Amino acid sequence: MTPETISQIIAQAREQDAHTDQYREQLAGALDGLHALIRIDGDAPLDALYHFVREYIEMAPGLIECVRVCADNAGVGNLFAPFIRTATGYFSSPSVLLARFDGLEGLLIKAYQCHRLMEEMYENNRSFRNSNLMEPEATQANLLVHHLIGEPFANELDQSILITVRQIAGSPDYYDLNLTPFVEQASDEAWQWMREYWLNLLTRNGIQFHFSFRSSL
Repeated sequence: MTPETISQIIAQAREQDAHTDQYREQLAGALDGLHALIRIDGDAPLDALYHFVREYIEMAPGLIECVRVCADNAGVGNLFAPFIRTATGYFSSPSVLLARFDGLEGLLIKAYQCHRLMEEMYENNRSFRNSNLMEPEATQANLLVHHLIGEPFANELDQSILITVRQIAGSPDYYDLNLTPFVEQASDEAWQWMREYWLNLLTRNGIQFHFSFRSSL
């Protein structure tokens, strides 16, 4: 399955949900239970949350293709092939645990797996962590989706992703693996659109995270 095929599946699910409003109704319940640190501005918070979910899902095939292009251009395509196969596999060969989820709800879970996989790959390599390729807004978006999926299932997904990353990395040496060629390539235009997407995904939907720290005085 290619990113283009995944995009077509997403478009079909989006169109179907537009006729039934099934997932929007589910989000209405989630909206009432949002964590206190998450705020949605504007007069139509349900619409904003629904648009966020759609954009988050739609970004997944773009992420896969962006990684592929950057890796190939950097001459390290073989190193990232397992990531691309795994991320694509979330859509083409989903776990049996996802059998009961369909439509946008199922796609949100698969997109979450894809985005969290990239986040963990980033966190577990020195070259990546020193590169600032991923923005804090990406982590915040993942946190929001984690909340929308709900616990304990979202925690189970996170645990499975950690196991997958260890399998993909292959050895403890992955942390020190020099991925500078990829980082340098990702600093080019192929990656910039994705950074802009992450930077603006929350704000253009009126979603804010408010972290407060108690004074120690």
